[in-house]
Amino acid sequence: MKKLILLFLVFSVLSTVSIAQKSHKVNLKKLDQYYSKMVKDWDLPSATIGIVKDGKLVFTGSYGVKEIGKNDKPDANTNYAIASNSKAFTSAIIGMLVDEGKLNWNDKVKDYLPYFAVYDPWVSANVTIRDLLSHRVGLGTFSGDVIWYKSDLSAEEIVKRIQFIPKAYDFRAGYGYSNVMYITAGEVIRAVTGKSWAENVKERIFNPLKMERTVTNPDKLDGLRNYATPHARENNVNIPIDWVNWEEIGALGGVISNVNDISKWMILNLNNGINEKDTLFSKLTRNMVWTPHNNHMVDQTKSNDFNRHFNAYGLGWGLSDYHGNLRVGHTGGYDGMITAITMIPDKQLGVVVLTNGMKSPIMAATYYALDQFLGQETVDWSTKMLTDNNSNQKSDTRVSDRKSKRVMSTTSSVLLDDYVGTYKSDIYGNITISKLGDDLKMKFDHSPDLSATLEHWHYDVFEIKWDVKHAWFNFGTVKFNLDNNLNVQGLDFDVPNDDIFFEELKPYKVD
Repeated sequence: MKKLILLFLVFSVLSTVSIAQKSHKVNLKKLDQYYSKMVKDWDLPSATIGIVKDGKLVFTGSYGVKEIGKNDKPDANTNYAIASNSKAFTSAIIGMLVDEGKLNWNDKVKDYLPYFAVYDPWVSANVTIRDLLSHRVGLGTFSGDVIWYKSDLSAEEIVKRIQFIPKAYDFRAGYGYSNVMYITAGEVIRAVTGKSWAENVKERIFNPLKMERTVTNPDKLDGLRNYATPHARENNVNIPIDWVNWEEIGALGGVISNVNDISKWMILNLNNGINEKDTLFSKLTRNMVWTPHNNHMVDQTKSNDFNRHFNAYGLGWGLSDYHGNLRVGHTGGYDGMITAITMIPDKQLGVVVLTNGMKSPIMAATYYALDQFLGQETVDWSTKMLTDNNSNQKSDTRVSDRKSKRVMSTTSSVLLDDYVGTYKSDIYGNITISKLGDDLKMKFDHSPDLSATLEHWHYDVFEIKWDVKHAWFNFGTVKFNLDNNLNVQGLDFDVPNDDIFFEELKPYKVD
């Protein structure tokens, strides 16, 4: 993908081209100018954007800098983590194994992973491969992510903890976006092939497509040289943070790639699994992963921005209609990087947007490109969505509300020494509290990067001062629970954010 040393790349950004859609013309210079302004307006460190049409990469645009405070600019070969856009790679590998007769979509997960279990024994016995890939097992959105986030647990160890995640809805009766089910799918791939998800995705997809700069381990980035730095955002400031290694749980989001390479992936999918003369996956697989398996309600009583009539999840892909055309796509959220891949198959059109900031206009960039290439009435998606984003940010008062309720000049119920000990979370493992001067230290046994200092907040509540900067959360507190005799029993976490749910841990003191 990286290297479609494209005939089109040379003229791409500065010309006006006719895109094999009757006489409709797209002004690529205007598109480039729009994106340049968009990145500045959103205060985004950088973005690289690619558009494929009729089997070719016809536009690339790169904006900003790879890292705030430095001058190195991105290009179409600059690597970013694409996170959950990797789920489509996982469903494609499963489809290839189905094509090879090595498994079936409706096979029970327990046939391949006997240790697999969820909240109910009957459900555990009946979860299928399709259930894993369509978010309909019954777990809540992002529930259980606290198990694997920045953890050194193996994928198998993570899967074995899924049984402790509470049910959010009945089996196959709702939608809960579940990363841990994709980790499970990765372990099914390992059980069937004898190779890891990372080995499979490289052999089955990266190599045939010549995605030569695409990797699954950030440790390889220095060798590639050209890559963006992730950024957290705090107090409206972008802050460079370290890469996090997701390779072990890569089936949910481990691909690290670039516009040139992802263009090859989009072209493969728009060509229904055929790469030149080689068929990587069959038409049956194409139809299966692009068939709605889990539907979302659309309000049919009023109009919407996309003339949308259906919205669903297939297997590794989101599905909907966009002004009368099938839209297939996904987004991805990695620590400090937000990305999107979107395709309009009937028009042989695809858009990839890669960014390295937490305030990101991925869909504004996508919709603007789609509208230009589909000949839709021009909407200033960047301004529209930036206004909405700023409004939503302003209305999120979770942290300020908590800070306003702090009661000053209080003391804890017991001595600091009484809080010290080992606390076990069934869903995760051990969390250790130790004493350091007038403060406490918190250590997660399987997640060193989640270590923190605990400073007294009020009563038996302590503020969490994380040792390292995190992208998804910042402020948080932990409360020590005491019984009637002032014996410390356990912990309750309160870390307001939309992605990593520390409240699921529920640790109890064991030592």
